[in-house]
Amino acid sequence: METSEKTSRIKVVTSGIIPFVFVVLMVAYIFGPGADLLDLGVPLPELTIEKIAFEKSEIHVTVRNTGPLPVQVVMADVNDRIHPAAIEPDKFLNRYETALVRIPFEWNEAEPYTIGLTTDDGTRFERNIDAAAPALQMNFEFVVFFAIIGTYVGIIPVMIGLLWLPFIKKISKSKYHFFLALTVGLLLFLGIDSIEEAFDVSLENLGGSFNDVLLIATTVVLSFLGLYYVSEKLTGRADSLRISKPVVIGLMIAIGIGLHNFGEGLAIGAAVGLGSIAFSTFLIVGFALHNTTEGLAIAAPMSRGKLMIGKLITMGIIAGAPAIFGAWVGGFAFSPFSSVVFLSIGAGAIFQVIVIILKWIREEGDKNLSSAAVAAGFATGMFVMYATSILI
Repeated sequence: METSEKTSRIKVVTSGIIPFVFVVLMVAYIFGPGADLLDLGVPLPELTIEKIAFEKSEIHVTVRNTGPLPVQVVMADVNDRIHPAAIEPDKFLNRYETALVRIPFEWNEAEPYTIGLTTDDGTRFERNIDAAAPALQMNFEFVVFFAIIGTYVGIIPVMIGLLWLPFIKKISKSKYHFFLALTVGLLLFLGIDSIEEAFDVSLENLGGSFNDVLLIATTVVLSFLGLYYVSEKLTGRADSLRISKPVVIGLMIAIGIGLHNFGEGLAIGAAVGLGSIAFSTFLIVGFALHNTTEGLAIAAPMSRGKLMIGKLITMGIIAGAPAIFGAWVGGFAFSPFSSVVFLSIGAGAIFQVIVIILKWIREEGDKNLSSAAVAAGFATGMFVMYATSILI
């Protein structure tokens, strides 16, 4: 009996392995004896200029080989004039390998420049800079600066939004459903906004490489599934952990918003590093209005539980503080690839939170999510976020 079960198990494993063996053989053939099949046409090089930093008497260009074949960078030019350049670690780039091109050049602040790189086959790639600005140096002054900006656009607005909790706590059930649905509208807008920003960063800095559509879609889905699994486990163990369900929902909303605000901080830091944004009072007010609604998203589910000031403040910090860390990373160590990934993770987290809130509305009594209060709240949330986003 045991022998027959063992034999059966071996057959099952073997049947599962055989298809993979054939796939490996097929790939080995196409890159081995069948390589001639891939030689049709002329392969073209592809370089992506990811970042340009203006240092003292130098221009630093971070470049990545995003094409299918190895390339060699042989020449650099500024405003169509060839200049000597040092390439670190070397000028030979395999696929997806990066290099730093250092061009000695006495640049002038606020002037426009066109930076070009040429490969060994004569193909030239360029990127335009509208106004040169000195690269940020990590020092105490800028660390404090980004911390203050992150606090203004992240923590303070979220904390202000939490002040709606006493009001929401005293309203009727239908009005409560309105505010929960309004929260869904707010979050859906944030999720779509994160995906749009991810595409913009990829298109501008990565040249659409890394299969950007699939990269963003895959990251969003994996983020959604991972956080949904965590939230389900946490909700299921809420009683044993002595945590109320409104607190669990509020915590997951705070985490989702925090991931979104980290991506927002990345964009702020990168923009400051490029000298392309002026932090006027109007801009700060615009961000504050936009992010205040995020505090409302946390307050809505928390209003049905026991008022716990400490937990509420903690959730506000979880939601808002990532804007500070994002600004630090974006300003001092900007990476287009990581920005796309973090923005996508934030979008997936927000979509996961939307599912949690919709389930909460159904459990509260609106089984079909079709009441006038839910529809009106959803539409209002989207409109409020659109209206405040215009100010940014």
